[in-house]
Amino acid sequence: MKQEWMRVLFRRRVYVIAMLLIQTGFMVGVIARGSLIFWYVNTFLHALSIVVCLYILNKKEKPAYKLTWIFLILLFPIFGGFLYIVFHSQSHSRKLRRCTKTGALKCRPLYKLPEPALQELEAGHKAYLSLARYLQHYAGYPVYTHTQVDYFDSGEGFFQAVLEALEKAQGYIFMEFFILRYGAMLNPIIAILKKKAKAGLDVRIIYDDLGCFMSLSPDFKAHLEQYGIKCMVFNPFKPILSSLQNNRDHRKILVIDGKVAFTGGINLADEYINAIERFGHWKDAAIMVSGKAAWAFTLIFLHMWNLERSGEEDYQVLYPWKEGSCQVPADGYVQPYADSPLDDENVGEHVYLHIINNAKTYVYINTPYLVVDDNLLSALTLAAKSGVDVRIITPHRWDKKILAIASRSYYRQLIAAGVKIYEYAHGFNHSKTFVSDDQVATVGTTNLDFRSLYLHVECGVCIYESQAVASIKQDFLETLPNCHQITLDDCARNAFQRILPDVLRLFAPLM
Repeated sequence: MKQEWMRVLFRRRVYVIAMLLIQTGFMVGVIARGSLIFWYVNTFLHALSIVVCLYILNKKEKPAYKLTWIFLILLFPIFGGFLYIVFHSQSHSRKLRRCTKTGALKCRPLYKLPEPALQELEAGHKAYLSLARYLQHYAGYPVYTHTQVDYFDSGEGFFQAVLEALEKAQGYIFMEFFILRYGAMLNPIIAILKKKAKAGLDVRIIYDDLGCFMSLSPDFKAHLEQYGIKCMVFNPFKPILSSLQNNRDHRKILVIDGKVAFTGGINLADEYINAIERFGHWKDAAIMVSGKAAWAFTLIFLHMWNLERSGEEDYQVLYPWKEGSCQVPADGYVQPYADSPLDDENVGEHVYLHIINNAKTYVYINTPYLVVDDNLLSALTLAAKSGVDVRIITPHRWDKKILAIASRSYYRQLIAAGVKIYEYAHGFNHSKTFVSDDQVATVGTTNLDFRSLYLHVECGVCIYESQAVASIKQDFLETLPNCHQITLDDCARNAFQRILPDVLRLFAPLM
């Protein structure tokens, strides 16, 4: 049975990849041949590339993207401009943008069903007030109190807490993950979901098709639905050249009854709990919020669930405190947030910039990749030059070699400015955490790379004056002894190590 499932999976993947290669080869071949035979075709394509370059220069987009595309078009002027048009002219993208905006407007007033706590934060906590105001007033994600926060410094602790929380579910379970893979982690979770669905609970799962491209069988959705579990596959991967394939659902969300929610870097696959070894020891982080703030994750999930669905779902019936107030004691202030490439607001990047720019003493960062644009690079170097203790932990063993080399191209500039960079020597550091000045922290799904910051759907939690802030700091400091600090000598031992990262850095926005 397993061998047959693997054969079906392999055939589908090979078919999709082959179709993409055929389309690319056919398009390049036709354009190249036409330009050689017909002078006017060659002239038209060159003129088209010039026009596209002018369009890109005037487009509201990150300078790094502009530079990369213009470089590629000038390098391949015959078909560069044409390929750009093919990749960036889908009407479906405009439809998704309209749906995203409509859904956000529907959800925005419902986030405030539990009374927001911004006024209370304004009265006594000024340090990160600008970040809280930005997320509530502009991005639309309020600050909450009456929320307990539990931080997990490993997939193992997260997994145990998830199993216990799922068993206590009484009304609904909403799950949204980038990667699902059958094994020691996913199997017991699916067993609980089947049991809860049979008992009449509303169980829903969203998973990204590309994230699960090599891990789930094509009939996974149908299999779960026969047990009463509702499924949505985000942005199904099709063998058609399209820029929409860049937009992936990279979030990890689990909501139970609107009262408890989890997020962080941990997917539902065995390497995340070190049941199998892929890149050495897997270091990760996640967070559980219990109380008012969990409702925000309910709405974040529902916004995605109903993105392209017809009909109106009444979200208010899922609000958990209709009959009385939330009695969960306060543990500081909690502010969940989400980010989407379809609304042109880089919420995840802005959260990181706020934390770096407002740091007075220190800012400690965990990230699996370090491929950033000029805004974040300038913020990090300026903070270090201003006397802030800026430390970043990245992996020593990487899952993507090209991104590893590109990441190291940023090391020299950061280290020269005073940023301390460490590589986790025991394996792969997949955590995405920021913590600063013993006052603020964020845990979420957003990596410090172009895809995560600007192309993927992401989420996270900002925490102010909570005991979890100290836990995140402590985890960072306890990880440092297991790391190797990178020096300038490590960055450029020979000409090859100096040149290759800089070349790859030019193409970093497309990686």
